[in-house]
Amino acid sequence: MTRTIATFLITVGCVEGFAFLPSKTRTSTQLEMGIFDGVKDAFSAPALERTSSLDGDRETPIDRWMGWSVTSENQDTQVAVPVDFVDAMDAANYVAVQLPKPMGIVFEENDEEYGGIFVESLKEGGVAAENGVLQIGDQLIAVGSEKVSGMNFDDALGKIIESEAETTKLLLFRGNAKQFYGPTGASQEWLNEFIEAGGVSA
Repeated sequence: MTRTIATFLITVGCVEGFAFLPSKTRTSTQLEMGIFDGVKDAFSAPALERTSSLDGDRETPIDRWMGWSVTSENQDTQVAVPVDFVDAMDAANYVAVQLPKPMGIVFEENDEEYGGIFVESLKEGGVAAENGVLQIGDQLIAVGSEKVSGMNFDDALGKIIESEAETTKLLLFRGNAKQFYGPTGASQEWLNEFIEAGGVSA
């Protein structure tokens, strides 16, 4: 009985002690409550709309889970450009020749994924070699006003053979198959307009 009364008195004393503490001694209690207020603010609507100035590589899992953007609105988006990039929609990267037959050009077909043909070699002393414009690797794009890019070997070469003019104009792209037919290559719309306009002068 005595222990029970003693315990009761200690408990009451503690409670009464808190009741009469000055306001300064309750600072820690107020700070602890402030932590929970911060959590509530962090999950409130304005916080979800925030845009952090952190770089993309510093994005945290909670940012991704909550859908928070970590990219600054003023940060420029940089796109990697292949080191061997050649703009297939720039007329400056095309050449043209006006040659009689036999031209002295040996053509080869590109890999199947691309199609089309390219200059494999020039016959020494031939018309094309003497002309001096063509280079090994040039992609054949058009014969006269007809587009041959993407055609198989026989069809593309057939356009040159079928030409009955004294000289035949060839339009070629100065680059490889990937640069012309790949993801960074020319669009068909641009290419059609380019050929219809005559391409570049021979």
